[in-house]
Amino acid sequence: MALNERLLEWTEAELRVDGRALDVVRAPAAVLSADGDQVDPKAPETVQLAADLVATMRVSPGCVGLAAPQVGVGVKVFCVDVSGHPKTRDHHGTFVLCNAEVVDSSRNEKAREGCMSVPDLTGDVKRAGRIVVRGQLPGTGEEVTVEANAFEARALQHEIDHCYGYLFLDRVAGAHAVYARKTYL
Repeated sequence: MALNERLLEWTEAELRVDGRALDVVRAPAAVLSADGDQVDPKAPETVQLAADLVATMRVSPGCVGLAAPQVGVGVKVFCVDVSGHPKTRDHHGTFVLCNAEVVDSSRNEKAREGCMSVPDLTGDVKRAGRIVVRGQLPGTGEEVTVEANAFEARALQHEIDHCYGYLFLDRVAGAHAVYARKTYL
C-alpha cells in the first residue's frame, strides 16, 4: 500500500482560519440520520467547518475522526487522525476530506467501534480492512485518492457513513453485537 504524499504533508494551517471547538450532537438527532449534501470545498463556510472539525477532534479525548453531521451540519465533510491510536498500523496523519466516497474495498473484518454521538454504547461492526477513498481537500478543492488499511480504513468508513446518515449502530449484526461502554475517555 502506498501512502498518499499530499495527505501526509497536509495540515490544518493550509485552511488559513482558526478552528473553534463545537458541541457534538448525540443520537437520535435528525441530522445524524440524514444524507448530507455535497459541498463546494473552496467555499469559505466549508473551509471554516473543516477547521472547526479538526479543532473539535483535537479537544475530544480518544477521538480519531469527526464528521460534519456530528456537529449539526448536514454536509459531506469529515476529518480523521488515527496517528495516536494503539491499533493504528500506517496512517496519513490529520486530514479533512469533502464529498468523499469509497471507490474500492476488500477483506472484511469485524471489530468494536464507538462514537462520540453514541457515547454510551459500542458495537461489533464488519468493515473492509482495505479501502480506496476519493475526496477533495477543503480550501483548494484538489481531488485526492487515499489507500488505507486496518484501523485507518475503519475510521474512514465510519466517518463516510456519518456523511450519508448512518451510525455504527446501523451496521451491527443485531442487538447481541451492541455493548454498554465500559470506559469513558
